[in-house]
Parts: sequence; structure tokens; C-alpha cells
Amino acid sequence: MLLAREFVSYLSRQLVRKLTPGIIETTAPELVSEKIAVVISEELAVEDRLNDEVRDLLSQYSDYMRRENVSYQEMFRRIKNTLISQRKVIRASGRDTGDGMKLSRDKVTDMSHKIVDMLRKSHELRLKDKDPNNVRLEILRWMTELLVAEDKVDRAARQKIRSQKREIPEGSEEWDLLLRRYYGEELKKLGIDLAK
Repeated sequence: MLLAREFVSYLSRQLVRKLTPGIIETTAPELVSEKIAVVISEELAVEDRLNDEVRDLLSQYSDYMRRENVSYQEMFRRIKNTLISQRKVIRASGRDTGDGMKLSRDKVTDMSHKIVDMLRKSHELRLKDKDPNNVRLEILRWMTELLVAEDKVDRAARQKIRSQKREIPEGSEEWDLLLRRYYGEELKKLGIDLAK
């Protein structure tokens, strides 16, 4: 998933805090933030499932790709693009679409629509603003602000790993451990506590 589960939970809690009491009223903010986290996680999982499906397809054609000298990355990209257009999936990765954030602007906008739909159906809260687009724009504004901060943290953590004296291969166990450690350090520098 493009965002750590801890960050998705943090993002959801922050959205509820920012929207309460001006936009929504609730007596169960924890439950509302859990519901928002589910919407975000489900949306991010769509592309993960698509990637898994592409990998399964490519494993069936590994001999053909070797014979025809076709690169795995190129075939992966082609098949994924075909499936995305056929299924009308909105790309999650902002880096694939040229956006400045880890998540694409289109995906964040789509998630804001789905969060508003969930909020409108929820019995745990009351929307104070009856115009769903106003609520969606507030959600979009706060999500974007938090995602931009998260992206800066992620980039700084990755840069710390790349600046090590010896090269650490991305995707290795050591890379993942260092990324988690530096990611946490960078979050603390910004005053972000994922537990809150």
C-alpha cells in the first residue's frame, strides 16, 4: 500500500478532528475515524490487487518474455495500463501521474467523494453543512495538507538511506528497517505523532 497503515489511521483521526465541530457533529469520533480509515484503505488496496493480478499474468508469460527479450517492467506497465483503462481504475500513485504527492490528485479527489458518501450514510454523526460539495472540499483540503507533509517525510527518509556510506538496495530488509526508523524520526521533527 502506498501509505503505511499507521499513517492512514493518523490521517483519519486528523480528518475527524479538523471537521469537528465546524463541519460534523459526532459523539463517536473514534468510530467515524475508523470508518474513514476503512474507506481510504479499501481505495488504496484496489491498485494493490491490480498489481498482484498483473504479476500473476506475467508469471504465466515468463518464457515468452525471455524468448522475445521483453523486459518485465515494460510488460508490467503495459498490462497494468490496459487493465486500468478497461476497469476505469483511478491511479493511486501520484508519481505515476506526475503529481507532487505520493497519492495522485485524482485519487485523493475520488477518496474525498467516497468519504462524503460514507459520512452522509453514517448514523454516528450529523453533517452541519448540508452541501456535500462543501464537506468534500474541506476533506480534500485537509487530506492534501496532511499528504503533502507525509510525502516530505517519506522523501527525507529515503534520502537519508541513499546518503549512507554504502549502497543499501531498495526493497531489502535493511532498507525497509531503515525506512521505518527514519520515517518515524522525520515525522517527529514535524511534530506528527502517529499514535494521536
